[in-house]
Amino acid sequence: MMAVRLMILLVMLTGPAFVHADDKRNITETDFTYEKLADGLGIPWGMTFLSATELMLTERAGNIKLLDTATGSVTSLKGAPAVLAEGQGGMLDVAVPADYKAGEWIYFTFVREQDGDGVTVLARARLAAGSLRHWQDLLVTKSASGTDYHFGSRIAFDDKGHVFFTVGDRGVRANGQDLSNHAATVMRVGRDGRVPKDNPFVGQSGALAEIWSYGHRNPQGIAYDRSQKWLWLIEHGPRGGDEINRVEPGLNYGWPVISYGKEYWGPVAVGEGTHKKGMQQPLKQYTPSIAPGSLLLYSGKAFPAWKGNLFAGALKLRHLNRVIIDATGNAVAEQRLLGDLNERIRALAESPQGWIYFSTDSGKIYRIKPVVSGAE
Repeated sequence: MMAVRLMILLVMLTGPAFVHADDKRNITETDFTYEKLADGLGIPWGMTFLSATELMLTERAGNIKLLDTATGSVTSLKGAPAVLAEGQGGMLDVAVPADYKAGEWIYFTFVREQDGDGVTVLARARLAAGSLRHWQDLLVTKSASGTDYHFGSRIAFDDKGHVFFTVGDRGVRANGQDLSNHAATVMRVGRDGRVPKDNPFVGQSGALAEIWSYGHRNPQGIAYDRSQKWLWLIEHGPRGGDEINRVEPGLNYGWPVISYGKEYWGPVAVGEGTHKKGMQQPLKQYTPSIAPGSLLLYSGKAFPAWKGNLFAGALKLRHLNRVIIDATGNAVAEQRLLGDLNERIRALAESPQGWIYFSTDSGKIYRIKPVVSGAE
């Protein structure tokens, strides 16, 4: 086990409503330890707690497993669906609502082959006797393209029985402004897959009723704040312009018309610029890109100073990214943690005790806990 004293690393934020780098009012030092619980896994893409010691995880190649966090033992589960594990596709997220009880529905997103292309699917199943059973497809998205990237996909639940999940633009930029497919959107459905009557595009000609918001390049992190009723989203930009957005129903988040990123082939801005009337500005943007792979809204149970903070796993810049949110919902400061690990941090989960778990693309699972007073 490794004890870490967090040094203050306040990074100047480049979007609206951010503090300057010399303003440390919103940053506090926190003692924590971190330890490795598992190694030798495939890419552990999604994680969720089923109980205080049962962590379900997905591997992008298609496996679904249970990690006993008390013993470190890993068990492979039967009944996983067939997935298209090519490029960025495969078995993606797994999540359960806050009121989950043993034997109830567990929710998944994954990529399925459809007429030679991959599409993102939202589905659910029940766990019994080491097997996932009673699989139900809730939404097979209209998101097919000839590429093997930008599938999304992350899941979140509100407190009114709705499921939010994401799909990227599927490598087709025009999808960002096209409401006739599910690519580049956040979607909202009921836990049974039915479309809520108050979704913003219900009844609108040429728009799919499941869409909640659009203009998202490749959102791989989503979190719902039950106290504030805020839906948070983090998404990949191109070269620069990763974004944190607070998502509202029916709004257009701009991709690919506006972006803070650059083209991969040269130092040329993507789209028409960074602002356009009718398109939303991010609450925070990262240039250069950190390549965010997840998003966690932290409860404060074990680390009170972190209550209400957003945490994202950084793939390219290899750290755990902490963003401090003020009472009005603005991102006011940032801290970059665990850069010494030099790991692509993929998935995040909070245990019932308030400990933070994270996975790495190298196949490891780590746990962050508070330092016990008087212990090394």
